[in-house]
Amino acid sequence: MLDSGVLQAPLLDHRGLDLDAARRVVYVLEQGFRYEYDAPVESLRQRLVVVPPARHGGQYRRAHQLEVHGVPARRYVRGDANGNVVAWLRAERVTDVIEFRLAAVIERVRADGPALLPAAALRSSHLLRPTRLTAADDRLRALAASLSVQHDTPLESAQRVCDAVHAAITYEHGVTSVRTTAAEALDGGRGVCQDFAHVMLALCHLLHLPARYVSGHLLGQGGTHAWVEVIVPAPDGASAVAFDPCNGRRAGAGYVTVATGRDYSDVAPASGTYTGTSRGRLTTDRRVGILAVA
Repeated sequence: MLDSGVLQAPLLDHRGLDLDAARRVVYVLEQGFRYEYDAPVESLRQRLVVVPPARHGGQYRRAHQLEVHGVPARRYVRGDANGNVVAWLRAERVTDVIEFRLAAVIERVRADGPALLPAAALRSSHLLRPTRLTAADDRLRALAASLSVQHDTPLESAQRVCDAVHAAITYEHGVTSVRTTAAEALDGGRGVCQDFAHVMLALCHLLHLPARYVSGHLLGQGGTHAWVEVIVPAPDGASAVAFDPCNGRRAGAGYVTVATGRDYSDVAPASGTYTGTSRGRLTTDRRVGILAVA
């Protein structure tokens, strides 16, 4: 359970902190999704992928609380095939408003390192096979060929891909959607963080680098963020190394992981269905910050 007093505690200014050098970092996360309807709707079924995992490498979920406001709702929480926390909520009738709110405390312990996977992950079709959103076209294949260098280590290849994607796309909101493919984003040359991630995934697949999409939060950014984990050999199997092609860098302690999957469709923060003629209006809010650093 979450101590509500934690949410009232003042946050540290992360801009003046070297978080990657800290032994421990404690974060607080608050996130809300509010749906408003002009007329009552029935049989609302909501899927939320917003609760960070119990552990992701050196990141730990210490406490959390997920609440529903506006109408009575049934809920159940389970893990999906990727190990993500998925909350399913059901409301039989929503007259005008329903709101979902998450609060969580997360801790990162630097000594516990990146997320580890079994060695079999290096050959996993789940991490090597393209999806509809990350399928290659001729332009992606040509870019991948130009990035292929003999005797590169997987980490060197991944960094080259990250740099190339950062250079190939200009960040611009509103020109793509959640249905935009990697090929379309690269062709247009503009997009948001999920487009950068999809293009990097497409290139990794072409270069036989196992990789996965990451959904989470970046300190100092207004909304959710997306990046990529490339799976590389490690002494005891494999490890997930995070790259943020949107910002052209490795993802460090300024990032909070919520979920991983093949692409955005696996980890969309909020999705659902209902019966009715009213169109739902969604508004969101989010706050993520640093409570303590050691």
